Amino acid sequence: MSSSIQIPSNEQWAELEMAARLAARQAYAPYSHFTVGAAILDNKGKIHIGCNVENASYGLTNCAERTALFSARANHGLQEVLAVCIYTPTAKPTSPCGACRQVLNEFGPSMRVRAICDGQETIDTTLDVLLPGAFGPKNLADAQQG
Repeated sequence: MSSSIQIPSNEQWAELEMAARLAARQAYAPYSHFTVGAAILDNKGKIHIGCNVENASYGLTNCAERTALFSARANHGLQEVLAVCIYTPTAKPTSPCGACRQVLNEFGPSMRVRAICDGQETIDTTLDVLLPGAFGPKNLADAQQG
């Protein structure tokens, strides 16, 4: 994985935002009625989408970000994520939950994160800001060497 932060172009952000909005339409949220769409950009320039999928056993619900990432890995061998865009049909943007932050960290500790909504506000940051001091593959590699 590369260690430098790569910033998606304006065109890529526009594509990610549209893909995240469209993905939210596929969400299965009969319990919370809180639909979420996510789009991730991999290091090869491909966009992968996901939506939240709820379950009557609430703990088995899967968030949009993890759905996008797991699908991209399973279907395309995803190696690295450069950016993620999360859309919620709300007045204010919603950042990724802790579990999603940790899973995303595995594939891009310094990826760009953008959260959009139906309002004017956005969250624009990096994953390492949202998850400081994250535990990841480097920690395991360091432990095996020591």
